[in-house]
Amino acid sequence: MTMYKEALRPAWVEINLDNLRYNIRSIQEKVGEGTKVVGVVKADAYGHGSVQVAQVLREAGIQIFAVATLTEGITLREAGAEEDIICLGLTPDLYADTVAKYDIIPAFCSFENAKAFSEAGAELGKTVRGIIAVDTGMGRIGFQYDDVDNAAEQLLAAQDLPNFEIYGMFSHFCTADATNLDFTRMQQERYTSFYEGITGKGVQVPMKTLDNSAGIMRLPETYFDASRAGIILYGLYPSQEVDPADLSIKPVMSVKANIVHLKEVGEGFSCGYGRKFIAERPSKIATLNLGYADGYPRPYSPVGKVIVNGVVCPLAGNICMDQCMVDVTDVPDVELGDEVIIMGTDGKNTISADDIADATGTINYEITCAFGQRLPKVFVESK
Repeated sequence: MTMYKEALRPAWVEINLDNLRYNIRSIQEKVGEGTKVVGVVKADAYGHGSVQVAQVLREAGIQIFAVATLTEGITLREAGAEEDIICLGLTPDLYADTVAKYDIIPAFCSFENAKAFSEAGAELGKTVRGIIAVDTGMGRIGFQYDDVDNAAEQLLAAQDLPNFEIYGMFSHFCTADATNLDFTRMQQERYTSFYEGITGKGVQVPMKTLDNSAGIMRLPETYFDASRAGIILYGLYPSQEVDPADLSIKPVMSVKANIVHLKEVGEGFSCGYGRKFIAERPSKIATLNLGYADGYPRPYSPVGKVIVNGVVCPLAGNICMDQCMVDVTDVPDVELGDEVIIMGTDGKNTISADDIADATGTINYEITCAFGQRLPKVFVESK
């Protein structure tokens, strides 16, 4: 039986740092020495703990991190990170002084945005580096790929600003994890055309980065100067359409809990809101201290499974906000305090993030992000 007193509750997310290191090595070997790996640690490293993940990335020689928001970058800086930190989401001019203060590399797609960063840098006696965002088909942010003349005019003006430098240029694939890669290759062509167009007019772009996790797995022609590794860092594949044979990775996150209450009940006994579980035989019901507020999706209730002492067991009734029940009738010698695998592997049995995602109509990204919010994290490694 495992129970972590420091977690202050009998449910936790377990982060396997050995598996994280394995994944980093696999990705570095995949892209080769000529391409830098950008460690994407947004959303608290997809629920895995950005500060701790960044430390492992640092030890592996990764010198560029990517986040989605300014606050995520600040979290890393305040934890001592000295690496380049790219903020992939647009940061409004209002926060330009904070960008400069914490030496964050903001995405930008207008001269006005660059000017705000320049002015903030001047006030603090610092130089802000910004990364050009170009929209090649994702439809979120960036200069439009086919508006080269206008973009070049703004970027030429931006690169002449004091206390401001262009760090590089990025775009983002939207279908690199799909079966058909035609649109992805079109995005690559648009990116290259935009790059050639603006640099041909005198814009200096020191670093190009285009591909995401799926691109790393499937499109070596898009590696360029740096490749942004996201979900694959954490041992999960971007979709079921990619071929796992293209990259060997291991899941980093498991979710576990201890049985906090155990009872024997008779036929007809019901569990949970709506009485969705009614015992059809004398049964044993275990209660766990985690629920949908911890990221365990309520729609998983009708088909949900956990692993108890190597036995796959069904959930009993609807997942509650903070608790859930499990039918452990078929587990020999089950006891109070026994460890339960919510997501992870026990012997030959595995319940993966993909299993939970498939059963609830979502993606594995959402599952790990959700589990990582409220549950305490326990970091394990062999050394």
